[in-house]
Amino acid sequence: MTIFVDMDDVLVDTYGKHIELYNKEHQQDLHINQITSGEIWHNVPEIHKKSIKDHALQPGFFRNLKPFKDAIQVMEALYNKHEVYIATAATQFPNSLLEKSEWLDEHMPFVTWQHRIMCGDKFILNGDLLIDDRTYNLEKFEGDTLLYNSPHNVNDTGYTRVSNWLDIAERLL
Repeated sequence: MTIFVDMDDVLVDTYGKHIELYNKEHQQDLHINQITSGEIWHNVPEIHKKSIKDHALQPGFFRNLKPFKDAIQVMEALYNKHEVYIATAATQFPNSLLEKSEWLDEHMPFVTWQHRIMCGDKFILNGDLLIDDRTYNLEKFEGDTLLYNSPHNVNDTGYTRVSNWLDIAERLL
């Protein structure tokens, strides 16, 4: 089976990093469990929205993201059983491409460079399964899909959802 796996908010906690930086920058105490839907910037005062949108422009933002619990172990097991590719948008922000590659080198060295698709739009992917948190990527994919839960997609319907990496392991291993 050919499987494509997104990075941001699927392998790594991008949403949580935005909250962490927001709290530090604005001396706030926002927690993910206080957010019921939408992007981070939909859940803060208007005056703070731009600072959150600028996080992805900061050097080190993508390099220092934390992997979700069990993501690395399940990915390695998937990689050993299936044809697995990282498929991540990596051209929108200047540092993203290099930092995501460095992150993978450190945390998932078993995913060789030949299995890393750093792209802009994922409509070009052709395989059996796409695991992503963005429905606009899933709706264009011709294979099966899994929607990885995130606060920004809680109101999206029509997709099979997974809440964590153990859910993915249960389905695919």
